[in-house]
Amino acid sequence: MVRAAALTSGPVAVVIRRYLARGWRTDLPRLVLLLQIGNAVSFFGYGLILPFEIIYLHQIRGFATATAGFVLAAILGTATLVTPASGILLDHFRPKPILIAGNLASALGYAGFAFVDRPWQAFACAVVGGAGIGAARTANQTLLITLVTPEQRAASFALGRVASNLGLGIGATVAGFIVASAQHLRSFQTLYLFDAITYAAFALVVLAMVPNRRAAAARASAGAGGFRAVARDRRFLIVIAVNIVLIVVGYALYSNILPPFAIAHTRVGPAGIGIIKLSNTLFIVIAQIPATRVVKRIRRAQAFAAASALWAIALLGVLSATLIPSELGATALLVGVAIVFAIGECIHAVVLGPLVADLAPPHLLSRYMSMYALMATAGLALGPAIGGVVLAVSPDAVWWGGALVAAVIGAGFLLSGDRIPEPLAVEAGVPDVAEGPRAATQATH
Repeated sequence: MVRAAALTSGPVAVVIRRYLARGWRTDLPRLVLLLQIGNAVSFFGYGLILPFEIIYLHQIRGFATATAGFVLAAILGTATLVTPASGILLDHFRPKPILIAGNLASALGYAGFAFVDRPWQAFACAVVGGAGIGAARTANQTLLITLVTPEQRAASFALGRVASNLGLGIGATVAGFIVASAQHLRSFQTLYLFDAITYAAFALVVLAMVPNRRAAAARASAGAGGFRAVARDRRFLIVIAVNIVLIVVGYALYSNILPPFAIAHTRVGPAGIGIIKLSNTLFIVIAQIPATRVVKRIRRAQAFAAASALWAIALLGVLSATLIPSELGATALLVGVAIVFAIGECIHAVVLGPLVADLAPPHLLSRYMSMYALMATAGLALGPAIGGVVLAVSPDAVWWGGALVAAVIGAGFLLSGDRIPEPLAVEAGVPDVAEGPRAATQATH
């Protein structure tokens, strides 16, 4: 006991605290930290309604389940259509007003959901809210990139992941208690109205605190080349295509296919699914920032390969849970699987976003970031569709098939060599030989 007390209060404890504090240091500007706090609050509001959108529209408002599903699809569909358009706008105009407008549109759309009583009203709110999400998502990423140096990009993307996961996790938990205590109209209206308030509050923070500036390089040559120039960037398109597949097998299968598979084919119950989800979210919140320091020590191709390998292992781990006869054992194994997924997510998130920003010419930054946002949307939309079909035909094939795909992609990254540029080449102003003329252009900006 004495030795334990000494460890918790003596020099060893001081070293541990300093190590943990250093791991959580981002060295990001205060303005970026403020924006990420705003993101966390906004995602908290979204987390309040996320688990209960279909329940609200079906059970409280009396919409058919299919209609409720189409309403939610309209939000995602509108956001998808608006995202490329917002990329064009952002390459001509400053991100601050577009971010404010996007958040206010989201606030209006989600506030309207509190009062809909007919499907056409819900679809109208979905279009307004989805348009706000599509515009704000790209504007937010573009604004954050303009506020940090190239070497700070990984930390900025990592902090964004922490903000979103923390906000969603806390919001969903709070909403669960609210709905459990009183499942009537006023409870759901309160959730939607508070969600709208968080969007509006974030817009006010941006209006009051964020400078209205844009990079000089982008101002000088905005719009040159357009999406045609993006389409000619074969390496960027390959990165996008490969990572859409990775998002399907790494994010979407875990988020959308694992719960119904676990309920149907393992001993895990609904409460266990909640514990599994919580384990994944908490691990990301705790480990995402320190992960940036670890990932900086390896090459980007190796980091992508590591994430792919971890997801392959996790996907096979899901199959192993079917062999465990006890609920506790199966739940514990899938908690471990969720943490392996989370480690892969931590690595993937801090490499992909900065890579897209490094590949983008300054005057096309927003278009590249809009494609980055579309990549995530496409992967998360395709995942449930593909996974659902395969799950119906052969439940086991989802997991060993996904693991095989992830392993092949990982091997491909290892074989890619120097074709994936490293951040040091950009920061030092030394063009990567493999990048050719465009790398030299980037280095001069």
